[in-house]
Amino acid sequence: MKIGLLSDTHGYLDEKVFHYFKEVDEIWHAGDIGTEEVLSKLKEFKPTIAVWGNIDGGKLRIECKEGEIFERNGVRVLITHIAGKPPKYNKEVLPMIQKYQPRLVVCGHSHILKVMPDKINDLLFMNPGAAGRHGFHKVRTLLRFDLADGEIENLEVVELGPRSERLSPSK
Repeated sequence: MKIGLLSDTHGYLDEKVFHYFKEVDEIWHAGDIGTEEVLSKLKEFKPTIAVWGNIDGGKLRIECKEGEIFERNGVRVLITHIAGKPPKYNKEVLPMIQKYQPRLVVCGHSHILKVMPDKINDLLFMNPGAAGRHGFHKVRTLLRFDLADGEIENLEVVELGPRSERLSPSK
């Protein structure tokens, strides 16, 4: 099963996402979606699991959950927007890790791309960075990977381009 993972679109969905996610079976969005339109476009394109982030309000909080725990191809996943990072998870996430023992923890929020093993909790931590234009990140990123027989394989980082495309001054 191929997964496309993104976060922190903040209402901006680069058309390149559809190219990079054309072969995925499912899209996961780790919050700060920004607009209902972004979520609708993703769901129309591929099956999508999304959680709401701290900037998401109204209908996005009704349509999405704060966190999801599910299993795909033998990999138990916990996805939420704000999780902290190994070994310092926030006070809501750490008990969920201890209770559900996910193999993969996914979050967004920091706008910092980070994939790292958490040997204490025997899991892989993923933050795809930010795919949108709002924030302090310099490059917009997303992740692609496979889930097969309880394993996370073929992880790829995709750079979508600079956070803000600057126009050249006219001459």
